[in-house]
Amino acid sequence: MTAAAARVRSAPSPRPTADQVREILIVDDHPLMCDALALTLKISFGLKNVRTARSLATAVEQIRQQGAPDAVILDLNLPDARGAEGIVTLRRQLPGVPITMISADLEGAMITTAMAAGAQGYISKSLSREALVDSLRRMWDGERVTPEGYEPAQDGDDGEARADLARRFASLTPQQMKILRLICQGKANKEISYELSIAEATVKTHITAIMSKINARRRTQAVLLANSIRLFEAG
Repeated sequence: MTAAAARVRSAPSPRPTADQVREILIVDDHPLMCDALALTLKISFGLKNVRTARSLATAVEQIRQQGAPDAVILDLNLPDARGAEGIVTLRRQLPGVPITMISADLEGAMITTAMAAGAQGYISKSLSREALVDSLRRMWDGERVTPEGYEPAQDGDDGEARADLARRFASLTPQQMKILRLICQGKANKEISYELSIAEATVKTHITAIMSKINARRRTQAVLLANSIRLFEAG
């Protein structure tokens, strides 16, 4: 195990304030967006180390190799993760790190899901530089930040149910998340076994655990629940 990997696996240290944030990870597949964000952060916060990743898988591997950053800015739509999957995956890997979801999609249901899954904030890609910097500073100081006009109460009972469901999906292990993704793609147990190079009996054991965690009785119900919070597809 590398020293960086050991840091990820160890108990999280106290979270730094905005003035103490020194290393940021930006996960976005658009080079111009990445470059613009990195430059803005370097100038506005005096950062020397802004890491970037073009996909969720790359981000996960980079964290394993280089250790946890002080904060993450995560695009909602990535080549290998569209919807809430990105925040669910990174939140499990980085339990004490503030993760900011950034997107042009400002639908209330998506914001509710992302926040329930563990985002520290959800911001629009259309924010001005000043508003972006202010939002990030507030988040890194511990505030939960959402777009102007967003009101969780507007979702009523549906919003609370969605939030609860997002929290349940967030309890899945990385392997269980992979299996659920394949289930949602219509794969049979034998196909999942082949694709993940694990025994079919192991697949069945994971599926049983998945069903228990998300409170589903059938595969079709699991797919419907995942789709209801746009776990693997942001629309």
